[in-house]
Amino acid sequence: MLRCEEAAAEVAQEAYLRMLRYACRTPLTHPRAYLFQVAANLARTRLQQERRHSLHFNEAVLPEEVECPAEDTERAAIAKQGLEQLSQAVATLPPRCREVFLMNRLDGLSYSQIAERLGISLNMVEKHIIKALLHCRKKLHLER
Repeated sequence: MLRCEEAAAEVAQEAYLRMLRYACRTPLTHPRAYLFQVAANLARTRLQQERRHSLHFNEAVLPEEVECPAEDTERAAIAKQGLEQLSQAVATLPPRCREVFLMNRLDGLSYSQIAERLGISLNMVEKHIIKALLHCRKKLHLER
């Protein structure tokens, strides 16, 4: 999907880490299917980001022409620090709010799928997501 061995390896590693984190909280009945779904979602997200990036710079780039840059250590350290801050912010959310947020952002479930699985209203799912996003934004000092 990604047409880049390094990008595919990064997505595979991130998918596996997400599966391990989720499996610690909730037993997985089909871990292989879960892993493939998370990897596919991550790959699609990465492709969308690459497209947005190329559109932002107004370049007509074919997927075959996109280079796969290797991350340098400084950039990796900054990204790791950001992920740790985000993880801490998410950890301080109320349990149900955190669960809804992770199901949406980590597992890629839609609001209606979350509502159905948790037996709550669609409106409540939306409120949890909004609360989580505002909380994370505040904790990461992203308010303007």
